[in-house]
Amino acid sequence: MIDYKKTDDGLYAYQYPRASVTADAVLFAEKEGQTFVLLIQRGNDPYKGYWAFPGGFLNMDETVARCAERELEEETGIRLTGMQLVGIYSDVDRDPRGRVITAAYTAMTAMPQAVAADDAAAARWWPLSALPQLAFDHDKILADARQKITD
Repeated sequence: MIDYKKTDDGLYAYQYPRASVTADAVLFAEKEGQTFVLLIQRGNDPYKGYWAFPGGFLNMDETVARCAERELEEETGIRLTGMQLVGIYSDVDRDPRGRVITAAYTAMTAMPQAVAADDAAAARWWPLSALPQLAFDHDKILADARQKITD
């Protein structure tokens, strides 16, 4: 049984602290013998201006896989389903906003045009040989996703 109360403002108050859940989409594409990865430039803190995978917080009425698909579409305009789970990332200090656990999903795809929207300041395909500094623990997620996509 979940021990919670609904407050007067319609929010929920829990007896024990809860972690937040996010999902990230790691898309790869091949072009002219190079491998590229899709990144968005964060428009908000934390890590404003840094590059990261499209992703965001889970809605209460969706699975984490659907969250990754929704965030990908909201932030880049790219609609893609059926991504493969890379892993769950739960290091205690992975997000400066608090306790956030993410599920990362990946796919190899054609290189569709990405258009920044929602809270993404920019969206772009980067060659793996020339990546910018990544936000959060996305360098670890990238390494795991590369391994998953080549298996």
